[in-house]
Amino acid sequence: MKNILSLVVLIGCLFIASQLFVTSGVSTEWSSRQIDLLKSLSLSALPKLEIDPSNSVAEDRAAAEFGHTLFFDVRLSGDNTIACATCHQPKKMFTDGLPLAAGTKVGPRHTPSLVGLAYSPWFYWDGRKDSQWAQALAPLETSHEHNTNRLEIARLIDGDKYYSETYSILFGNLPEIPQSPKGASPAGNIELKNAWDSLNEKQQFLITEVFANVGKALAAYQRKIMPGRGRFDNYVDALDEDRDPAGESLTSEEVAGLALFIGKAQCVTCHNGPLLTNNEFHNTGVLPITGQLPSMGRYDGVRFARADPFNCLGKYSDANPKDCLELTFANDTNDLVGAQKTPTLRNIKETAPYMHGGQLKTLLEVVNHYNEAPVSLLSHNESKPLGLSAAELQRLEAFMNTLSAPLATEEKWLNPP
Repeated sequence: MKNILSLVVLIGCLFIASQLFVTSGVSTEWSSRQIDLLKSLSLSALPKLEIDPSNSVAEDRAAAEFGHTLFFDVRLSGDNTIACATCHQPKKMFTDGLPLAAGTKVGPRHTPSLVGLAYSPWFYWDGRKDSQWAQALAPLETSHEHNTNRLEIARLIDGDKYYSETYSILFGNLPEIPQSPKGASPAGNIELKNAWDSLNEKQQFLITEVFANVGKALAAYQRKIMPGRGRFDNYVDALDEDRDPAGESLTSEEVAGLALFIGKAQCVTCHNGPLLTNNEFHNTGVLPITGQLPSMGRYDGVRFARADPFNCLGKYSDANPKDCLELTFANDTNDLVGAQKTPTLRNIKETAPYMHGGQLKTLLEVVNHYNEAPVSLLSHNESKPLGLSAAELQRLEAFMNTLSAPLATEEKWLNPP
């Protein structure tokens, strides 16, 4: 009788536990279709980084070392205080932890992470640049970022022994750099533009070519910055290898969040692939940045990209026009009004605050935003209300915390040279 009673109690406990398991939304029973989807999200599925045809030194280690030095050099700013690493800090996953980037002044946008960014065909929140080297150039001449100009940068390369020697090895002999005017650029203020106009056409081309090559070296370095495997990747690999994923350190709460991520919450619609981004642009109804008008987003961005002298089709690009299909056939329809680029979710816990203006401080605020799907002030919000409970939102957040991991990058690239 005692044994029967014990058996009844045991069965009762197992029943209660099973009900708790079911009602919590947790299940480790994935269908084959779900497993295939999960495998596509693992870093094990990350393909080899494609060659950038517009940058002939993209894979050159000497160019990466050159770019590495440039990345940490504050002399690439007008007042010798700002380096690329000022906003893209390695210890913060190459972000700065601020709502809006702060160079020589506070800027209008949040600093995106550089981790895995080399896989993207577009750069900036609105995709106004179509290569990593073209993107690297813009902050140098932007007044609230580095606030310098291409003539002074060319002069820096020419006047520094390591820079000039390395440049000559990579790109050929440096041209003669004018010692006056002090600074000049077609992208600067009136004074800099007038100084630029005082130079002849050949001088303008040669100075800009040096400037473009600086961007190409910076891009060669940034291609080294890659995400590392996290607990999520180990969990998926266990599923793929028919091992028990329970031993791969995802909690039941995190597994429940993963199920929501690829299911009811629809996160995977945009956050897909091994880097958990489709590298596309979407209007998700994010409120405008305080003190700014609503951003036109990708609608303007694609037009900026086409007009950019450093784009894939430009004279400073190393690409053949047939290699520039992304730019040639870029969508520019009205539904891109207000659309911003989908960021990677790799190391998302470490890259707060969020959105293009740092409008949302926490991951919980982000998932709640998508749950509510507010009306967009420009065009329309592509997302729809999800009807997730508070507990489900917490599970989503718990899952996204599993995407954190040390970078898969040589230690030397993470520190100043």
